[in-house]
Amino acid sequence: MPTARTGTAERLVPGFPAPPTHLWRVLGCPPGLAHRAAGATGWLGPVLVAVLAGVIRFWRLGRPHDLMFDETYYAKDAWAQLHLGYEGVWPDRKIADPQVLADPQVIPLSDRGAFVAHPPMGKWVISVGEWLFGLDPFGWRFMTAVLGTLSVLLLCRIGRRLFRSTFLGCLAGLLMAVDGLHYVLSRSALLDLVVMFFVLCAFGCLLIDRDRSRERLVRLLPRSDTGEVRPDEDVGARGGMGWRPWRLAAGVLLGLAAGTKWNGLYFLVFFGAMTLLWDVAARRVAGARQPYRAVLGKDLGWSVASLVPVAVVTYLATWSGWFMSSDGYGRHWADGRGGSWAWVPAPLRSLWHYEYQVYQFNIGLHTPHKYQSNPWSWTVLGRPVPFHFQSSSYGQDGCKEAGGCAREIIALGTPLLWWSACFALAYLLYRWALRRDWRAGAVLCAVAAGWLPWFMYQDRTIFSFYAVVFLPYLCLAVAMTAGALLGPAGATERRRLWGVAGVGALTLLILWNFVYFFPIYSGNMIPTDSWRDRMWLDTWV
Repeated sequence: MPTARTGTAERLVPGFPAPPTHLWRVLGCPPGLAHRAAGATGWLGPVLVAVLAGVIRFWRLGRPHDLMFDETYYAKDAWAQLHLGYEGVWPDRKIADPQVLADPQVIPLSDRGAFVAHPPMGKWVISVGEWLFGLDPFGWRFMTAVLGTLSVLLLCRIGRRLFRSTFLGCLAGLLMAVDGLHYVLSRSALLDLVVMFFVLCAFGCLLIDRDRSRERLVRLLPRSDTGEVRPDEDVGARGGMGWRPWRLAAGVLLGLAAGTKWNGLYFLVFFGAMTLLWDVAARRVAGARQPYRAVLGKDLGWSVASLVPVAVVTYLATWSGWFMSSDGYGRHWADGRGGSWAWVPAPLRSLWHYEYQVYQFNIGLHTPHKYQSNPWSWTVLGRPVPFHFQSSSYGQDGCKEAGGCAREIIALGTPLLWWSACFALAYLLYRWALRRDWRAGAVLCAVAAGWLPWFMYQDRTIFSFYAVVFLPYLCLAVAMTAGALLGPAGATERRRLWGVAGVGALTLLILWNFVYFFPIYSGNMIPTDSWRDRMWLDTWV
C-alpha cells in the first residue's frame, strides 16, 4: 500500500501528536479529565525533571567551603562588579582567599581597575547570588545552580518542540540532569555554564521563530477546494514571514553569551547561517523555484539585522558598569587621543583597545597546566579537571578508613552518556547527510559551534569543561537516537518492545553511572580505594 504523501502545511509545520490518555484511564480518570491530564504532560513532565535536577544541585550547595579552581577569579570579580561596577584589584589569592573565607570575613578589595580576561556578563549573573546571600560559597554558586536547573527545564521543552515528542524532550532533559559535568558546573561559580544557558535559550527562541514564520507562510498559501494547502510560486518567493520577535530575542541572548565569554560569538555565526538555511527550506516547500534567491532578496537583510546589531548592542550594554565608571581598567585610554578614529566616541575606542589587549592575552595563553586537554579528547572524556581534592589519613577530618579517605569534585561528564553521545553524533551525521533531516542538522550545528572553534587554538591552554556549552545538544543527539531505536510510528509490537527495552536499559545504565560517580561529583568523603575504583582511565588522575 503506498505511503500517503505529507501535505505542504504538515511539511512546513508538523503538528504535535495528540498526547496518549491510556495511562490516565488506567488510573481511573474519566475521559474528559484524562484528556486534560494528558495535555498537561507537555509542561508537567519537564517541570518534574527540572525539580529533580534542582534538588540534587542545591543539596549542600555551600560545600566545600572553599574557592574551587577558577572560582577564585570569578566569585571575587563578581563581588567587585556588584560594588564598583567593574573588576577591582585583589591581593594574591594566597592572601585574599583565606581572608574571604575567614570568620570574621575580610574583603581586601581595591577600587583600582584590574585587567581581566573575560567580559562582565557572567560575573553580573554570579553577583546576583552574592547580593542575595553574601560573599560566601552558597552566594557565589547560587545563580549557576539556578541556571543549571532552568537549563534542564528548557532542554525538555526544546526537545519536545524539536522532536514533537514530550517523551524524547524529557529524556534529553533527564540525561542532562544526571550528567556529571553539568552537575559540577551548576555548583561552581564559573562562566561556562552561563554561556551554555544563554546559548540554549537562543536555540529555543530560534526554534519557536522557525515554527511561527512557517505558520505565516501557511496562512498565505492558497487552498484547494478540499481545504488542502497548496504550494504557490509567488507566495514562496515573495511571501512575508512577518514580524519575528523570537529572532530578536535570540540576538539579545547571543549578545549576552558573547558578553560572558567570547566563544559565544561563534554561536552567533553558526546559528545565523542555520536560520537562513531554514528559511531557504521553508520557501522551497512553499513553492519558490529559486529559494536561495528568494531568501537573499527577502530574508537575508532582516535576518542579519535582527541578530548581529542586536547582539552587538547587547554586548556593549553588558559593559555599562565599566562605561559609567571612572576607574575601570583602561577606561580613559582614548581620552584626548587623536588619529583617524577620533570621530568614534572615546569610551568605545577605550573598550576596543582593552578588548584588543584581552584578545592578545587569550591567544598567547600557552602556560602549561597539568589538566589542560586537546579538544579531540573532550567527547571521550580524555582529561577531566579536578576542581577540589583533599586526602585524609585515618582519624583525620572524620576519616574512619585504615587506608585513608579522599574528597574530590571533578568536572567529568557521566561516562556512559558521553560515550553514547559519540555514537549518537555519528547517527545524526547519517540522518543529516543522507536523509536531509533538519533536526539532526540543527543539533550538529550547535555541537559544531561549541566544539570546532577550539581546534583553532590547540596551542592555547584549554580545558575539557569548556565542552559544557554543547552538552545540551549531545543529550538531544542521544534522545533522537533513542527515538530511532523505539521505531517508527508503524512499527510492529515486537519491534517496539525491543526498542523500549534498549532505550530503557541505556537510560538506566546512565542513571546508575551518575549515581556511581556521584561521590566524586559532590565532594563526599569516600575510602581512597573507592576513589581509585572510580578512576576508570589513567588520564583522570
